[in-house]
Amino acid sequence: MVRARSFYICVIIVTIMGCATVPSTGRQQLALVPTETLLEVSEQNYQQILNQSTICQDQQKIAVVDKVGERVINAARRFMWQHGMEEDLDHFVWGFTLIEDPNTVNAGSLPDGRVIIYTGIFQAAMDENGLAVVLAHEIAHGIAQHGRERMSQLLIAQLGGLSLAEALVRKPVETQQAWLQAYGLGVTYGLLLPYSRAQEKEADTIGLTIMAKAGYDPRGAVAFWQRMMQIPGPQIPPYASTHPTDQDRINAIQKALPEALQAYEQTRFYG
Repeated sequence: MVRARSFYICVIIVTIMGCATVPSTGRQQLALVPTETLLEVSEQNYQQILNQSTICQDQQKIAVVDKVGERVINAARRFMWQHGMEEDLDHFVWGFTLIEDPNTVNAGSLPDGRVIIYTGIFQAAMDENGLAVVLAHEIAHGIAQHGRERMSQLLIAQLGGLSLAEALVRKPVETQQAWLQAYGLGVTYGLLLPYSRAQEKEADTIGLTIMAKAGYDPRGAVAFWQRMMQIPGPQIPPYASTHPTDQDRINAIQKALPEALQAYEQTRFYG
């Protein structure tokens, strides 16, 4: 009887406290992790990344990241306002950090909105428009709260249903530690969350709209992923089964382009 009661408590907690809706796509997602914990975990991970990385000192690369990044962030803010997310704006620590690593053709985002970019990504980005594809995609992960969702999924997997109910109700300190552990604090390039295929496609779709609102041509996303396909495999961190293939992404992006192009044309018309 006690175990049954605990089970129902778990169901109620997950149902009432743990639901959120992804903007634009409308998909329901788990959201068990409080914002305070999310920001704390993000800060710890960010500091650990800095401690084990070499910050890029190339002023030309830094300048282009700052330029494109500012436009993307402004567009992201407008996107959030348009989707009724103005209360969430204060939760994001917007920013871009460029890591010197020419062999890593990758970028990643932390749940608080900060983006880590490795200099190897310039091989595929090529220009400002290509870089906008990358930055808008990573910012989209934050807006869609994919980090919170992934941490929530790991929390459930780690604690189990009955333990989750007990931990959430009675053991807030232990729960916080579980969140930290579930997120994975080992500092490697794999530290940045391995998003699922559904999340990656959402970030692609939302990212297209954001880059379009920033005044960048979303059709550049197709060219970007075509260039990624040409880069030798060993240079690209393995996405494993959690990521769609490059060709799958291109196909999905092409389907989402008409709506993004409308936003792009409006930006060009109104300035």
